[in-house]
Amino acid sequence: MDMTNGGLYASLMQQYGTKEEAGAFVLTSIESGPLVTMMILGSTGAAYFEPHLFVGAVLPFVIGFILGNLDPELRDFFTPAGTMMIPFFAFALGNTIDLTVILKTGLLGILLGLGVIIITGIPLIFADRIIGGGNGAAGLAASSTAGAAVTNPMIVGQMIPEFQEIVPAATALVATSVVVTSIVVPIIVAYWVKRFGNQSKTALPNAAH
Repeated sequence: MDMTNGGLYASLMQQYGTKEEAGAFVLTSIESGPLVTMMILGSTGAAYFEPHLFVGAVLPFVIGFILGNLDPELRDFFTPAGTMMIPFFAFALGNTIDLTVILKTGLLGILLGLGVIIITGIPLIFADRIIGGGNGAAGLAASSTAGAAVTNPMIVGQMIPEFQEIVPAATALVATSVVVTSIVVPIIVAYWVKRFGNQSKTALPNAAH
């Protein structure tokens, strides 16, 4: 629930939103990583992270974030790398998931995906309408699970050995949630815009396509 599918959000906002709403996907990159998950687990007392482990997980992201904003050419150079690496991560991850775990957690994964949309979507709709001045579509578009979230259980499990035994089940749950939200969110957003209208003040060049 703490990791938004930035690519899905950007795609939906390019079609239904404003330039400002579409550009906000950059901000979702900040929370779409292990940092927020680690902060949540730490603040609830569910886990304790050694400082050096916390820094090790966050430092690469922070360095990349800073360098990418300071040097546009460096950002353009590394931008395609994220997409190129996804198949390799997915292949390696798929080899570690037990099919029986997916079958056992599939229904729970579907419920988790729907829960992400409901639990995060409702407050995001209000935030979009009240704070952002939108019609709620951007809030709904952000109520998804990022594909990168699938690796979170593994990362947390490496840091906390006590969680290792539930990593396969948690990974299967998150993977199912990613699929569910990727399918359901675009449908809901399209219906929402059709029902409440597109209140975009600045039409995007490809909005009509």
